[in-house]
Amino acid sequence: MASAAAVPTVYIVDDDPLVRASIQGLLKSAGLHSIGFETAEQFWREAATDGPSCLILDVSLPGISGLDFQQQLRSAGRSIPIIFITGHGDIPMSVRAIKSGASEFLTKPFGDQDLLNAVEQGLAGHSISLREHAEISALEKRYDDLTHREKEVLELVVSGMLNKQIAAELGISEITIKVHRARAMRKMRAGSVAELVLMREKLRHARPSH
Repeated sequence: MASAAAVPTVYIVDDDPLVRASIQGLLKSAGLHSIGFETAEQFWREAATDGPSCLILDVSLPGISGLDFQQQLRSAGRSIPIIFITGHGDIPMSVRAIKSGASEFLTKPFGDQDLLNAVEQGLAGHSISLREHAEISALEKRYDDLTHREKEVLELVVSGMLNKQIAAELGISEITIKVHRARAMRKMRAGSVAELVLMREKLRHARPSH
């Protein structure tokens, strides 16, 4: 899980050192931290993408191409917004990149502001994604810490059943239901049934089979 204090980082993968230097200079002038790589393989080995980040990726690279590397990142579950840059892009290439989840596809020479806008959008989107992932991970941990009975009671509570109905359903006393219900809400850190329902919906979205 990324630290809330992690510095947003822009990664640049381009085999042309002049292009990397130019982009890094632009990003520095905008107050953004960046790290450049000559190849996709170098990025794969050295980049730590657990904090807010985005990747400026040249389509034409030595070794694996930018588009193929995009697929490799997706297959490995390494989620990072990608801004493609190319000196000879075409519509089918850009469509393939965008359909595969690229944030932007820019053809050289591109405007400085166009690149900065794409980077800002990529970093903002990744920050939101990381926060949502951290929230779901915390919810999953709290839910997994519930006992089997507490989970049973929780599911019936969020379905809208009253304590006496849950007691009848499970064949135990209403007082016992109240105890399990209170423990479940405390462990989930839910201040109300409405909040508990919202938490359960988020978990269902994250765990369709649960």
